[in-house]
Amino acid sequence: MNNFLLLPIIIPFFFGMMLMFGQKNLKYQRSFALLGILLAFVSAVALLVKVKNDGIQKVTFGNWPVPYGITMVSDMMSALLVTTSLLIAFFVVWYGFGSITKERERFFYYPGMMFILTGVNGAFTTGDIFNLFVFFEVLLMASYLLIVLGGEKGQLKGSIKYILINVISSALFVITVAYLYSVVGTLNMADIAVKISDIHQPGIITVIAVLFLMVFGLKAAIFPLYFWLPTSYAAAPIPVLTLFGALLTKVGVYAITRTYTLFFVHDLSYTHDLLMVLAIGTIIAGCIGALAYFDVKLIIIYNIVIAVGVILFGVSQMNEMALKGAMFYLIHDMLIKAALFMLIGIVIYITGTSDLRKMGGLMKTYPALGWFYLIAAFGLAGIPPLSGFVGKLLIVQGGFEAGSMWSSIFILASSLLVLLSVIRIFLYAFWGEEKETKGTVDKKVYTTLFVPTVLLVLITVAYGVGSEWMTPFMNDAAKLLNDPSIYIDAVMKGD
Repeated sequence: MNNFLLLPIIIPFFFGMMLMFGQKNLKYQRSFALLGILLAFVSAVALLVKVKNDGIQKVTFGNWPVPYGITMVSDMMSALLVTTSLLIAFFVVWYGFGSITKERERFFYYPGMMFILTGVNGAFTTGDIFNLFVFFEVLLMASYLLIVLGGEKGQLKGSIKYILINVISSALFVITVAYLYSVVGTLNMADIAVKISDIHQPGIITVIAVLFLMVFGLKAAIFPLYFWLPTSYAAAPIPVLTLFGALLTKVGVYAITRTYTLFFVHDLSYTHDLLMVLAIGTIIAGCIGALAYFDVKLIIIYNIVIAVGVILFGVSQMNEMALKGAMFYLIHDMLIKAALFMLIGIVIYITGTSDLRKMGGLMKTYPALGWFYLIAAFGLAGIPPLSGFVGKLLIVQGGFEAGSMWSSIFILASSLLVLLSVIRIFLYAFWGEEKETKGTVDKKVYTTLFVPTVLLVLITVAYGVGSEWMTPFMNDAAKLLNDPSIYIDAVMKGD
């Protein structure tokens, strides 16, 4: 029993409650928000090391025997995701000092950030399917606050769609969990896997698997359920958009990955082939959107959709190589999307617009910004040796191993469309004739935006160049996903 694994969840929750007070004192709000995230990040790194050295960690509330109590489980996959989420949140909050307005900061902005982290980290760590729903609701309630923060017309319009979709998906989630419970009689994920294995996944379990794919697919924005994402996310302020784009859809991806590698593994010819088809459709839809728009926010948002498809394609192949690639690519995408949203936030701050056709010539006055954007763009497209290369290469190799040759070739080809979509931003915004910017650029604000952004871009570069150092962690995560018995034994039989 190890209560230590709860710290990355409890610390943001505790600081979120503390930050509910003193809303007018920005120094207090900012310093305690950063301190809370930093402490949670340190605890997450320590937990990651412990999981690496000692194996899967778990705690069951009330010291009840599994599966009767609510169990929290930290394996390599969840530990990596929790650590990455807190790292990104630190840079997003720091970046927000120069981006979010003081009026928004004083209206529960920082508590909202903390409670989102509580929900995200809880969802990554829980070993109980109903508790997963509870943590989804925690992060969603905080996201409802952040998406409407400021009360602008575009925000309210986008938030209505966002809230309605999530209310519907949450209701469907509860119904699906009830169906599953009626068949297997348990909510513990490891025990669910055992029970489904015992009954050899009859047709009703396959139906439930498809229902879960719909529920989590809505949250992850897979095809054809991604329609709500672009307008909802684009309406949010840049720091909020960055946090949403980097983390929230990945919780849905995580939920699909966890359920489709742990207990829906007995009818692969249906469930995982369906997942592969939807993943390819997601990539196609994302590519069309990324190339169709001239709004920098929408271009990067549609690239979220593309990445979701790539990751889930790796999951659908159900072999260790593809799953390792999916993990590499998942962490890469969280980091690189945060960096790109922060970069385009600076571009929007300088130009006063998100329309590419009204930009130009920024390379002459902001060369460092241009080159760092280009590095991030190459990283997103998977140009070696940057961070997107290793994950996509492993996913494609796993696809070839699984016999999905043409689908794997398509995954490779999609990299060219991703590169084209982000290079358009570079060509329009940084090249060409210099156009007038709206208003003067405050150097202090620019520095506050630029420094955390550059540091995050450098982290993405280190993640790609130093991928060999990350390989032992990714190997552990891939073995766990490929062999459900590792997770089951650790939870059901472990102390």
